[in-house]
Amino acid sequence: MKSIFLSLSVLISTAVGSHPRDAFTRAKPRDASPGLITNLGARTSAPQHVHKRASYSSPYLNNNTEQFVVNGTAIPDIPFDIGESYAGLLPISDQLNETRKLYFWFFPSQNPNATDEITIWFNGGPGCSSLTGLIHENGPILWQTGTQGFTKNSYTFVNLTNMVYVEQPVGVGFTQGTPDISNEVELGQQFVGFWKNFMQAFQLEQRKVYITGESYAGYYIPYVADAFITQNDDEYYNLKGVAINDPIIGDNTVQQDVILSPYVDYWSNIFNFNETFTNYLHSLHSSCGYASYISKYLTYPPPPGPFPVPPDPEAVRNSSCATWDIVYDAINYLNPCFNVYHITDYCPLLYNPEIPYFNRLDVQAAINAPVGTVWQQCTNTNVFPPTGDQSLGAAQDGVLQRVIEHNNNTIIGVGNLDYILPTNGTLLALQNVTWNGVQGFQSYPGSREVFVPYHTEYNQGSLAASGYVGRWGQERGLAFYQVDYAGHQQPQYAPGSSYRVIELLLGRIDALDQPGSFSTQ
Repeated sequence: MKSIFLSLSVLISTAVGSHPRDAFTRAKPRDASPGLITNLGARTSAPQHVHKRASYSSPYLNNNTEQFVVNGTAIPDIPFDIGESYAGLLPISDQLNETRKLYFWFFPSQNPNATDEITIWFNGGPGCSSLTGLIHENGPILWQTGTQGFTKNSYTFVNLTNMVYVEQPVGVGFTQGTPDISNEVELGQQFVGFWKNFMQAFQLEQRKVYITGESYAGYYIPYVADAFITQNDDEYYNLKGVAINDPIIGDNTVQQDVILSPYVDYWSNIFNFNETFTNYLHSLHSSCGYASYISKYLTYPPPPGPFPVPPDPEAVRNSSCATWDIVYDAINYLNPCFNVYHITDYCPLLYNPEIPYFNRLDVQAAINAPVGTVWQQCTNTNVFPPTGDQSLGAAQDGVLQRVIEHNNNTIIGVGNLDYILPTNGTLLALQNVTWNGVQGFQSYPGSREVFVPYHTEYNQGSLAASGYVGRWGQERGLAFYQVDYAGHQQPQYAPGSSYRVIELLLGRIDALDQPGSFSTQ
């Protein structure tokens, strides 16, 4: 391995930085290669909270939405009634000849506190389907990687609020049309058009809107939220809060490379590198200027003024400052099944049913998807043609600031077992943001504990930790939390704490350390 030691003082730029690298192209999700699967047989576990579809007429069913009805008892290989839901395509504008359409799956909630609200979920990528979040994370149905089939999800967000999972931008999943955007502002404009059509179809005008998601949704959510704010129209865009877990919100080098060596040290019992490699990594951390960067800027309060942006090591062939890549290559010798999303995983790679399932023609017909679509979990199509997303991270250009100040209800969190976007990288990005008149957190946002209520769980297919599971803090309308045993996809790895976060977002609880039961118990 060629070593090129670069001085931070010489190479750091004070510019705001270039457009983001796509983290998912650096280490794509890996699993056992699946084939089509049939005749799975029923699961016997029973949920605590999921309700069957009501027999009376629904306020969401009308002449415009009857085309989107999903028969909750007739979805292939799901051996239970998933309840009331609607799915299909809606255009991104009101033009009669509009060919660009987004795919959605909408699940009304039976929670009596949810009658005046609607919550959106985005997965990331860019180019990854939000149906992943639906069946692996927080939807009412779960088919987890490595398991036999579907089970009910005791921790679905649908227990709390009306949820809509939207595949976007154009080019993702079942969406229709040709991608034609180059940045997040254009993405927000297209989603604004889709959202008005959705709200009108289901007669949801004036409802409070919340936006949730993870990963590259750290780009999507603030920019879509900012587009909602810009509309200044509470009839359709009455934004009341956002929650993002494990987000990319700032510069990739800051969030991934700068903080990588201390991350490996913290989890040394998992990485288990020898002394030679560990010392080499420490030397890179120092010579690349990363150690001094952390010492100066990851402080509470932070030094005032914009932080300098380190040079992108990916722009230099075989750069020794690309510590994220260097460690990733090294750990794959020791653990060839290393999972960047959850670092405690080991071989074998587990079966992922998602791709063959959503490519089945009977499934596509059942969920009102365009039959015959070759569905991909993360598309090979460039959804920001021709050269990728040209936007800066929302923490770099004032977008996140505007969203925080508009709602005073923004929640950002990280799973501590996430390698692709480690905790301290997110904190570094936030310390470079000024909101409500002050830059960054003035005190470390981990002085309080995250509490998940103790509870009896009878559904063995949907288990979650309870007790004190992490740390959090809150200042001036922004809450930050970290969960100890969570990975990148927090609702998958830590469903109880993710459920608690949504309770906080919706105002069902006052704090993540609030004792007592879930609001739905």
